[in-house]
Parts: sequence; structure tokens; C-alpha cells
Amino acid sequence: MKRTVKEGAGALTVMAPLRLEARSIRKGAPGIHVVRTGMGPARSSRAARRLRDDPAHFLVVAGLCGAVDPSLAAGDVVVASELRRVGAPPHPTESARMCRVLEARGIRARLGCALSVDHLVRGAERRVLHAEGAAIVDMESAWLAEAAIGRPLSVVRVVVDAPGRGFHPLSILRDGWRALALLRKLAPALESWASLACDGAGGGLPSRLGR
Repeated sequence: MKRTVKEGAGALTVMAPLRLEARSIRKGAPGIHVVRTGMGPARSSRAARRLRDDPAHFLVVAGLCGAVDPSLAAGDVVVASELRRVGAPPHPTESARMCRVLEARGIRARLGCALSVDHLVRGAERRVLHAEGAAIVDMESAWLAEAAIGRPLSVVRVVVDAPGRGFHPLSILRDGWRALALLRKLAPALESWASLACDGAGGGLPSRLGR
């Protein structure tokens, strides 16, 4: 996993939990360094431990998600304003710059709290989690954030499953493919975010806090 670090996008690693998510990002930005981390908390924690030694100075978690905010719909892009999970303090994320680079490419993004859970969220639980401040849910991001160790981290998720809809396999499949296509479209913005973050540090690379 060791690689030579160069400034800008070359200093970026994208963590994508699922094979299809990783494939979509690579198709959208062929030069990007993407690591498929696996689904769920256990695989994410193992991947985070390995990625602590990854030489990238900027990290992104990118993939699909479920929504608990009823104003969100399938196909909406959400940039995490912070990451939460039960039993751990909130993890800060770099969100404002990511929203700007997405919108510069014609992709409207919403800001919202991302809650990482260890199970699929359905029905009334969505309302409870939204009342507690969550906008979206996934099963990986907060655990993958353990790889950051002070490095800038951004989280970009595309909604595939939204409140107010029954579980219809064909609809979920259709929305899933559309969300993957959008993930491919937004992939170049992830490189732009790393380049701008590097420029924002005066052309230098950020310090590795805690190392």
C-alpha cells in the first residue's frame, strides 16, 4: 500500500466500501487512488488500521447511503458536516470546500450529519435518528475516519434509499445504478478537492497530526 506522495491529487486516497462504488470512482477519475475497504464496521475498522500508514495527505470516503432526513431523495449528494456513531465523539470533516468543488462541476450537494450504524435502518428508526440530528446513515464512514489521524477527511455519499418509500427491489436496483453513475460523475471533484486543499495550505502538505 506504500506509494510515492506528490502534491495535489496524487496525495489523495479515496476509501470506497463496495466493489461497485470503487469501480464507479475509478471510471470517473482513472488516475485516482481508490481503496475498496469492505462493507460494515468490522471491515471498515480493519481497513482504517491499514490505511493509517497510507502516505496520502488527504482522505475521502465516497459511496452510497440511506437517508433519514425526509427532505432527501434518491440521487441526492450529501457531504457530511460531521460523522457520528454510538459510543464515540463526533469526528469533524472538511465539507465547505468539497461542496464548492462539486457545485463548480454542476453537482448540487447538501450538507448534513452522517451517522454510521451497524445495521440497515428502516421504518420508525429513521424518524428517531433524524430527530437526533442525522441526515444520512451508512455502515462504514465513522469507522473509516479512524484512518485520518489528523489528516483532512471529507465524506461524500449519494442517497440510494430515502424515507417515505416502500422497499421495492426493482426501484432500489434502478436507483442504485443511477446513484453509481452519479458517483462516477462526481469522482473528478474529489481530485479537485485535494488539489485545492493543498493550495489552501500555501502549496504545502498538511502536517500529520498525531504521528
